Amino acid sequence: MDKTDILREACGKTGIELSDRQAEQFMIYYDFLVEKNKVMNLTAITEFEDVVLKHFVDSIAIVQAVDPKQYNSLIDVGTGAGFPGVPLKIVFPHLNVVLMDSLNKRILFLNELIDKLQCNDIKAVHARAEDLARQKEYRASFDICVSRAVANLSSLSEYCLPFVRRGGLFVSYKSIQIDEEINDSKKAVFLLGGKLKEKKEFYLPDSEIGRSFVIIEKVNETPAKYPRKAGMPAKEPLGR
Repeated sequence: MDKTDILREACGKTGIELSDRQAEQFMIYYDFLVEKNKVMNLTAITEFEDVVLKHFVDSIAIVQAVDPKQYNSLIDVGTGAGFPGVPLKIVFPHLNVVLMDSLNKRILFLNELIDKLQCNDIKAVHARAEDLARQKEYRASFDICVSRAVANLSSLSEYCLPFVRRGGLFVSYKSIQIDEEINDSKKAVFLLGGKLKEKKEFYLPDSEIGRSFVIIEKVNETPAKYPRKAGMPAKEPLGR
């Protein structure tokens, strides 16, 4: 089985059938990621099958929880090397995607990647969430916000919910053991205009790696005082 077959089979197990063009884009992504990773720290995961499973399939497995076809705009907060935003753009090309990260060298990588993939309606933005969410162009502007960033759910909600329009969703990629963190975040989610909709658990195909998608619906506008200034959401999570 060649690499493209491995990729197609793994994605197929999440219900996603890749076109030839989509498969080609994932291969371009993998090659460029590994090449750039030699000179900058983008990922500790570099073996092909591991990248396919733990980055590509993990990113698009959101289809287990929500249907991206129902949404038009998406922001990926703390995107790092482009996960999950870029795989979602490849699989759902209709999405208008913003990739946000606070490290400029990652943004430079993502801009090069976007050019190589020849994708339209996707851009990488160098910013901190606390600052970008106060800009009119971005605040309450997205149908869906996603994040695989490593932070507690209270802090992540303060970073992410301000970007989501009323009626939209914030979907956090988390580990299986998440119930205590969800419970601790309830006050923060409420203060920020959100409502916990559901937690969806699944396992990556043919592995013991468990995931939870925490789905938070934006039911009210986020008060103007949130997010607080840079550093505060992580230092002093709401509701603690």
